[in-house]
Amino acid sequence: MKKSTIKNIGLGTAAIGRPQYINIRQESSSEFSLEAFRQKGLVILDEAYLQGVRYFDTAPGYGMAEQLLMDWVTKKDDETIEIATKWGYTYVANFAPNAIQHEVKEHSLKKLNEQWEESKVLLPLLTTYQIHSATFESGVLVNELILNRLAELKIKHGLLIGISTTGVNQMEVLKKALDIKINEESLFDVFQVTYNIFDQSLATVVGIIAKQNKRLVIKEALANGRVFPNEKYPHYAAAYKKLEELAITYNVGLDAIALRFCMDSIPVFKVLSGAANEQHLSDNLKTEDFKLKEEDILFLKKLAVSPDFYWDERKRLGWN
Repeated sequence: MKKSTIKNIGLGTAAIGRPQYINIRQESSSEFSLEAFRQKGLVILDEAYLQGVRYFDTAPGYGMAEQLLMDWVTKKDDETIEIATKWGYTYVANFAPNAIQHEVKEHSLKKLNEQWEESKVLLPLLTTYQIHSATFESGVLVNELILNRLAELKIKHGLLIGISTTGVNQMEVLKKALDIKINEESLFDVFQVTYNIFDQSLATVVGIIAKQNKRLVIKEALANGRVFPNEKYPHYAAAYKKLEELAITYNVGLDAIALRFCMDSIPVFKVLSGAANEQHLSDNLKTEDFKLKEEDILFLKKLAVSPDFYWDERKRLGWN
């Protein structure tokens, strides 16, 4: 029997769309089968839906993820499903386990129009269209042709337009996007931002986002696997100790504690689960069963590191 709709968790589809993503490296000796991987992805989508997830985040840069959603959602007659996708990255690894290059970034009007032609198939369940990893370096936030094209799509299709951000200066990028207006109307409605117990820089601007009634979507809530005890990260020993204590107290996994922190410490629309299998998904969704106490939130807030340290460490993580 289907559960009631999950309010706080959305499913990010990078892990079910391509066999590698940025994470703490774990070796695997199993041979890769493209069809088996595809079927596994469809099972995860079914299970997420069965357990009440209705918000799905994808991108062409996530390998087969967007196409998986296209194939899967055609079998669903449910107007409560929301799909968010992005444009700006092209997947080039061709599902090769040992690929050197996985994706190519291109924030051009040509790429926007090219990927929109594919992504628009998800309408009308496609509610959110985002710039994938907006940065100052790509110039996308000052490209008037692109901004006007996004505004055109917003009006024509009733879309929410957003950005995802990454990197040490993601707060500055977010603030810039908040100020962008087209015909005196704010262009961006959704901000998908990294936030977790280690990088809490987002907390400095959540008041501005909430005041403007924008949607805040959290990605990388598990810090690419760094919230799990790992002897390679002795500087997180205090965090691991506290997370394990809280996991015992609330009778959930460390992942649920880390996800719940994102929900309870700042006002969010969704926190994305990046679950790669059914067990991970079920563990993540236990966040719906409890809330952290105020004293626990305050303690976890003390575990934050500087954005410079966080993102320098993240750069050294491999594709896994």
